Amino acid sequence: MNLKQMYDFVISAGIEKDPRGKKEVLTVLKEKNEEYQKLDKTKKENFDLDTLTNPYHDSRILYGTGKETIKNIMVGIDMEVPELLLANQLKNNGKKIDMVLAHHPEGKAFSTFYNVINMQSEIINNQGVPINIAQSYISDRASEVCRGVYGQNHQRVTDAARLLNIPLMTAHTVADNHVVNYLQTKLDKLAPRYLENIINFLEEIPEYKYAMTFSNGPFILNGSKKSKCGKIFVDMTGGAEGPTELIEHLAKAGVGTVVGMHMSEKNYKAAVKNKINVIIAGHISSDNLGVNLLLDSLEKKYGKLEYIEASGFRRFRH
Repeated sequence: MNLKQMYDFVISAGIEKDPRGKKEVLTVLKEKNEEYQKLDKTKKENFDLDTLTNPYHDSRILYGTGKETIKNIMVGIDMEVPELLLANQLKNNGKKIDMVLAHHPEGKAFSTFYNVINMQSEIINNQGVPINIAQSYISDRASEVCRGVYGQNHQRVTDAARLLNIPLMTAHTVADNHVVNYLQTKLDKLAPRYLENIINFLEEIPEYKYAMTFSNGPFILNGSKKSKCGKIFVDMTGGAEGPTELIEHLAKAGVGTVVGMHMSEKNYKAAVKNKINVIIAGHISSDNLGVNLLLDSLEKKYGKLEYIEASGFRRFRH
């Protein structure tokens, strides 16, 4: 497997697990291609060609030709300049490292990741919130995130990878789609009655069980052990946390319990006000689960790979 094959695979795997449904994602890509065809020559030259086949701006090859053979991967949740220097030191000490794989976006994957937030419109709509309401609030949230990231120094990590000549790729939403698909499918089948049943289910998953060893396991943020679940919404993909205003609309649509990676204070207060139960599964542990499920799929196609676990990542096979 080379780097380009790996990249193409993780994008296709992310599409297969996308909570919007594959048909919706392919429609988005079709519209993007139609938009590109209508551009003049000058605008085509500056067009982000990756977006014609990759709907996830936060999942990219940041450095590398694509031809590099990949067998040994250093994987971490946040892989920044210190982690790249660590990778280089490990290589100098004899460790074989063909590339670095980061979960959280860096470089161009970070500067453009706000585009991914728009996928939340369809995700929220699937929960019963009218699309016009979901799209309005999500569009405002995407603009807010865009303003927040625009002025940052996006290329620091990419430059470090280039100077150290270490291939670098990010896999954010493609992995988050996997954890949402996995947990939502399992919980739909389990049909838990109480919040404590969800907690017991999560605590048996290796990534969450491991997080419990350093007091970072799943917990009930709003509600109690004997609170009835009602309709469960696993909310863990779409680039960044959704807007506070949609909490009320989710409650009106019949959502009884949200299972998330994390939740801001504003959204927590809105959940309390609107009587929505909230379970926090854990941020880094949920990221681990998503990346591990993605790597499971990758190994199923290309065979076993070797990993160096770094920056909060631990490899568990499912």
